Amino acid sequence: MSQSPLTLPRRHFLALGGVAAGAAMLGAEPASASSDVPDDRITLPGYAFTLGVASGDPSPDGVVLWTRLAPDPLALDGLGGMPERAVSVRWEVAEDEKFRRIVRRGVERATAAWAHSVHAEVHGLRPDRVYWYRFRVAGQVSPVGRTRTAPRPGTALRSFTFAFASCQAYTDGYFTAYEHMAREDLDLVVHLGDYIYEGGGAGTIGRAHLPAAETFSLTDYRIRYSQYKLDPALQAAHRAAPWVVAPDDHDVENNWAGDHSQPDTEPDQDPAVFRLRRAAAYQAYYENLPLRRSSMPRGPEMQVYRRLTFGDLLQLDVLDTRRFRDQQLTDQSLRWDPNRQMLGAQQEAWLLAGLGASTARWNVLGNQVFAMEADHTDGAPETFGMDTWDGYAAARQRLFDGLAQRNVDNFLVITGDAHRSVAADLKLDFSDPASRTIGTEFLGTAISSGGNGQDMDALGVTWLAENPHMKFHNSQRGYQVCHLGRQEMRTDYRVVPFVNAPGALITTRASVHVQNGRPGVAHVTSAPPDAGV
Repeated sequence: MSQSPLTLPRRHFLALGGVAAGAAMLGAEPASASSDVPDDRITLPGYAFTLGVASGDPSPDGVVLWTRLAPDPLALDGLGGMPERAVSVRWEVAEDEKFRRIVRRGVERATAAWAHSVHAEVHGLRPDRVYWYRFRVAGQVSPVGRTRTAPRPGTALRSFTFAFASCQAYTDGYFTAYEHMAREDLDLVVHLGDYIYEGGGAGTIGRAHLPAAETFSLTDYRIRYSQYKLDPALQAAHRAAPWVVAPDDHDVENNWAGDHSQPDTEPDQDPAVFRLRRAAAYQAYYENLPLRRSSMPRGPEMQVYRRLTFGDLLQLDVLDTRRFRDQQLTDQSLRWDPNRQMLGAQQEAWLLAGLGASTARWNVLGNQVFAMEADHTDGAPETFGMDTWDGYAAARQRLFDGLAQRNVDNFLVITGDAHRSVAADLKLDFSDPASRTIGTEFLGTAISSGGNGQDMDALGVTWLAENPHMKFHNSQRGYQVCHLGRQEMRTDYRVVPFVNAPGALITTRASVHVQNGRPGVAHVTSAPPDAGV
């Protein structure tokens, strides 16, 4: 758990103070080096591409290519063993895996200020096409990544397939699910938060966190990201397809809200101190993920919410459910307060306007905490979690009313955070089972957080009994694959039986179907636990 500001170790205050002093540096964009000559005479102390490669946020004419140079990735200064000087890094994009047909190449300058990360925004590619990419520096060549551009908006598509995942606590389990995800034939991966966990601890399976204590400073977060990104299964999933990412709470601190630290252990922390920590966390997040410069943090601010389109089949709206929300309640009787915000007025208006104007067949919300109502208690009284949309019931009602007023078709929500899987109808009035259904939510389980899990647990039994809009539940680990078609979409819940050791096989625990023009779960095809491979 986090320490209060009165007991926060001195080294963290010094490090956070350095973030404040360098606020202008944090807001500066990395220098472009498109006209530079790469310096292959530089000598590095080891292989530079230990953290792998990735791509993300695809558009019809391009994609973001990412890597971070780190010959000594766990170096105590957080800079990965790189020299202080800027280094020019070449990148290449090809139409074939052997790079016989290179179609784009360029150079980016990797600087110490941004941990020698590279975010190459490539343009001039053909829409809806697979490409391969790689980087070069100091005579070294990176692993080869595979990516794909988006189809042009409005282009008629027969199908589109993406996976979504969240919650990968290194200490809780192996990232075996990513080994299997890397073998799926995916157009896209959506990661909905908790890419790292900020807490300290060693766990019980031999995957202790580095640094050992909770992360506070930029150096702390950089080392933690390096540890996670050294995982070969995670690297394989990044190489296999472009990702769209958004942070949740543990990417900064558990259950943070707006400018407030988590209410359970640090209710009196100075918001100014927390903003310094968020600045460090946001910078490390950007440094380690394939985000565009439009998402580059400026101190404690980062543009997370954004919209991507894929032909005429998919509009994906990625939310930020942390930065603009009000602090969590301690009295659930106040959850219908009309003044409480989850998205903030600007993001809420942006979302409803975009959904109202959408011409896509399927409208998908990339959402961090579940939107469905979830009564946690058998019988009376009802109890709800205050960190999810249940703690912001009036804000949820505004959103759902807005969807109904705009006649938004085929509305789907994909969600992480809860370490369990649920498929549920989204009701205009959850107190009335006969109320209008305005969409479907697919809550997805964790990659590893929470340990092995099980097919059904006590909370799952309660949820299914007390919440008739829930149609499926499972609390094993894994990821979800969404297959979008013209007349139907299907979400496959892919699970592994254990994560406390490597080598688990993958199964499809259930497939949940939604019909075009008919909101809500049409039917669920379930398999017995651990059936199939």
